[in-house]
Amino acid sequence: MDIEPITTNDSYRKIIEENIDHCLVETAIDFPREYKGKVRDRFDLGNTFALITTDRQSAFDRILASIPFKGQVLNQTSAWWFQKTSEIVQNHIISIPDPNISIVQKAKPFPIEFIVRGFITGSSNTSLWVNYSSGHREYCGVTFPDGLSKNQRLPIPVITPTTKEEEHDRPIAPEEIISEGWMREEHWQEASTKALELFSFGQKIADRNGLILVDTKYEMGLNEKNEVIVLDELHTPDSSRYWIKDGYEERISLGKEPQNIDKEFLRLWFKNNCNPYDDEILPDAPKELVVELSLRYIYLYEKITGQTFDFSMSENVNNRMSQNLNNYLNSN
Repeated sequence: MDIEPITTNDSYRKIIEENIDHCLVETAIDFPREYKGKVRDRFDLGNTFALITTDRQSAFDRILASIPFKGQVLNQTSAWWFQKTSEIVQNHIISIPDPNISIVQKAKPFPIEFIVRGFITGSSNTSLWVNYSSGHREYCGVTFPDGLSKNQRLPIPVITPTTKEEEHDRPIAPEEIISEGWMREEHWQEASTKALELFSFGQKIADRNGLILVDTKYEMGLNEKNEVIVLDELHTPDSSRYWIKDGYEERISLGKEPQNIDKEFLRLWFKNNCNPYDDEILPDAPKELVVELSLRYIYLYEKITGQTFDFSMSENVNNRMSQNLNNYLNSN
């Protein structure tokens, strides 16, 4: 599978290769773990949670690989976006005591993921393009016209929500969200409106920095005051699909895939080399793809924030996190 390398700082590739065996795969800090997710682990601190973002790479509802510095990129990218969007909607962030840790408010999450799409694309079974190309013209309560092409911009962004369930997420229409009791109507209306506002803001920032925010997912919930807030992560390369703006139109006209800086090419590699939904054991992701994905995540962080990525290198990340978390708690 040919991948066009991202142009970035020459030293970054060497740093990533040297740290490929030091990924944060399992968290082991001096606090009780309340929940282990695909990428994030949650620790109960009493009145708050410590949310640790690992280097685990997920897709197809399972772990595919470990990507050096991925957790740091996601945590710090989210922190930047949360700060920039706080006037649009409140979020759960309290503090960032470590590159991989966020101290967050306790909240009651909605059992719905708010997926906002600005383009018709994707390769997973729940993606808009896979469903559309199979002949479906209605998806999550939205009707799409005939004649759309893969990777084409939609007339306006749309929300295609999914349920959050134990086995697999399920696409669902807004009317079903209300009728099946997943959310109260007033909460759906407010959260979906805020999701579209966040996406519009995200697209403007991305465009200003030579990127296209293609689609994303938001997790929301209610804080202790019963107010709608954003949870988890925001506009990261894990929760979002980004393309490079320069050359997009030309590539589409030639029938090529847009140049992406998210995990899509890793998804495609697994789809081409195994059945990532049903195979019990998956092949190891090639080292060059792991390194390239790390480079792309760091590239995105620098493009969006305008800041130089500060590699937090540590042979024992858990020890570093425990120390930083204890220092935070002792001073608060």
